[in-house]
Amino acid sequence: MKRFVLIFLCSIVSISAIGKPIVIAHRGASAYLPEHTLPAVVLAAAQGADYIEQDLVLTKDHIPVVLHDIHIDTTTNVAELFPNRKRDDGRYYAIDFTLKELKRLRVHERKNLDGKQVYPNRYRGNANYKIATFEEQIELIEQLNRQLKRNIGLYPEIKAPAWHKQQGADISNVVLTILRKYQLDDYDKPIFLQCFDFNETKRLRNALGAQVKLIQLIGENSWQESTTNYDVLKTTSGLNEISKVAQGIGPWIPQLIDINTGKPTLFAHQAKDAGLMVHPYTFRFDSLPDDMPAQILLKKLFIDLEIDGIFTDFPDQIRAYVDEKTATPVKDNSREEGLSQEE
Repeated sequence: MKRFVLIFLCSIVSISAIGKPIVIAHRGASAYLPEHTLPAVVLAAAQGADYIEQDLVLTKDHIPVVLHDIHIDTTTNVAELFPNRKRDDGRYYAIDFTLKELKRLRVHERKNLDGKQVYPNRYRGNANYKIATFEEQIELIEQLNRQLKRNIGLYPEIKAPAWHKQQGADISNVVLTILRKYQLDDYDKPIFLQCFDFNETKRLRNALGAQVKLIQLIGENSWQESTTNYDVLKTTSGLNEISKVAQGIGPWIPQLIDINTGKPTLFAHQAKDAGLMVHPYTFRFDSLPDDMPAQILLKKLFIDLEIDGIFTDFPDQIRAYVDEKTATPVKDNSREEGLSQEE
C-alpha cells in the first residue's frame, strides 16, 4: 500500500512540476461541431480550452480566413454554388474567391473527396455554419474572455506560405499586421503562432520582426507539407536551430511514441534539452492507435514525456484528464502517520 501511494504521488508531481499543461482546441471543439466555425470556438471555450487554434489561409482580397486547407471543397458546399470555379486539378481554392463569395458558402463536417464523412460519428447536421475570418475569431475570443473572466489564448497557424507567395500573396505579413492591430504580436500575450515551413518561421522572427511566441510544427517529409527537411529538424542540431527563433515545437504524436511498440522516443526529451516546449498534435478519442487505449497514451504523453500541452478535437475530455492529474492531493495526516510507523 505504501508503495502504491508513493507512486501515485510521484505521478502527480511529475505532471505538476512542469506547470499545468495547456489544452489546445484543435480547430475549435471540432469533435462536436464543424471545424473552425464560430460555434465550435464558443463550445471549445465552454469546454475549458486554454487555447483555440485558427488555421489561416487568404481570400482573393487577401483577408485571412480560418480554414485548415487552401482547398475548400471538403468542408463547404462550394461545388454546389460555384460549379465552374474549380481549377484544372478539379479542386476549389479559397484564394480564388473573395470574402463576400466565401461567406455565401455553408461549412459542413469534413468529408473526403468521395463525399464520405471523415469521422462518421461526428456532427451530421446541415445547419448554416459559415467561414469565419481571423478577425472575427479574435474578437469573439476577446469578448468571451471579457464576459467569462477567462484568458483563453489564440493559436493561429500560417498555412502554406510558399504556396501563397506563388499566388502573389504574403500571408505572413498580412497575419502579423492583424496581430499588431490587436496588440497580439507580444511575447507575453496568450498566443502562439505556428508554421510547418521552417524557412518561414525564421523569416517571421528575423525579417518580419515577429515578437510573438513561435512554434515550429514538425511533419514528415513524405507529407510534402513544405520544403522543410523534418528529418534534419528532429536531430539535436536541428532542434538547436529551432531554438534560435522559436519557443517550442509541435510534433506529430507518433514522433514522440512509437505506435508499433508503444515505447516513447527520445524526441520530446531532446526538444526540452534544447529549451523548447512540446505541444504535440492531434489527440482524437475516435481515432486512436490499435491496442493503445486512451488512458495509456495520455499517460505516456503527460506523465512519461511531460509534454507542455496538446492539440485535441476533444477539449472537454483532455481538460478533465489534465485537471484530474494536476489536482492537489488531499493531505491525510493519519495515513501519513501510519506510513511513517511502517518505516
